[in-house]
Amino acid sequence: MQINEILARMVEKCASDLHLMVNSPPVFRIYGVLTPQEDVLPLTDNDIERLMKQVSSEKQRTIFERDLEADFAYSVSGLARFRVNVLKQRGTMSLVFRRVSFDLPSIDELELPQICKELILKPRGLVLVTGSSGSGKSTTLAAMINYLNSTEKRNVVTIEDPIEFLFPNKQCLIRQRDLGDDTRSFSVALRHALRHDPDVIVVGEMRDMATITAAIRAAESGHLVLSTLHSIDAPQSTDRIIDMFPPNQQQQIRLQLSQVLEATLSQTLLPRISGGRIAAFEIMLCSPIIRELIRAAKIYDISTHMEICNIDGMQTLDQALAGLVRKGIVRLEDALVKSSNPATLKKLLTAKVSVF
Repeated sequence: MQINEILARMVEKCASDLHLMVNSPPVFRIYGVLTPQEDVLPLTDNDIERLMKQVSSEKQRTIFERDLEADFAYSVSGLARFRVNVLKQRGTMSLVFRRVSFDLPSIDELELPQICKELILKPRGLVLVTGSSGSGKSTTLAAMINYLNSTEKRNVVTIEDPIEFLFPNKQCLIRQRDLGDDTRSFSVALRHALRHDPDVIVVGEMRDMATITAAIRAAESGHLVLSTLHSIDAPQSTDRIIDMFPPNQQQQIRLQLSQVLEATLSQTLLPRISGGRIAAFEIMLCSPIIRELIRAAKIYDISTHMEICNIDGMQTLDQALAGLVRKGIVRLEDALVKSSNPATLKKLLTAKVSVF
């Protein structure tokens, strides 16, 4: 099969990911479940190399040969865009394709929390979207930018690895920079973005200390900065950022973070009872108490404060999961798997008070 045939089948079957590796048929991830395509023969080393050549440029193959791994984007006209990762394993190539729709997602269509609309309209500060790989962080950011683009006149600069969703200029001016083709690093691109008169800066991922430092400084200077982080909940996200710095700098970073952080949205995907998937969100909004807990290095108290806080939109992951179970959207057993504290989730579901 040609790669475009495999990708067309992937889209037809509503798969989010395609895995290609030696001695295995193509494998789709459909609603979170890995599904081998048994009617296709296992791929050989030559098959993988042929398919790699069909989706990559000579420059991208050169990067792969040098680094033994690479990320890039691939588009099929009228079908979809794909984020491609290729790496070496057991001396052979392995490719994974993540599907990115040409259609820009909306906050309402994805059933994202309405607080997303408020956060993307903030004039300044740092907003983080966190979660495990494949939890939909990039899609959530894209939906927020799409809403901004239809609502306000802002200058937006994105730094992505690689570019996924393509944004036309509507109300906003949007410049999208691809790591590798348009810039060498997130941190350098962030510093130069500040000279491009931005209102909003989107950083694909907070990967290192230099990027985090540049993002915090951009937020301090009056810009709205959005980024993602691989972490499972809001308190852990805060700890992850601080722990990237040496001990002698951590108190200063706590102070800066407590001043610029506006919110952390931590998301996870669950199967719907009716089919498909839905995201559950832990939402930490930076109230004066949470800012003080960050400054005082009392991150362990943040979850407790979130549970009892009455600020509109704030919720723990367990509160979000309980709400989805009560509404009949997800099964209890699936919610328990995603819960950070199953006992708390069960208690919420037996309580008579309402949950989010």
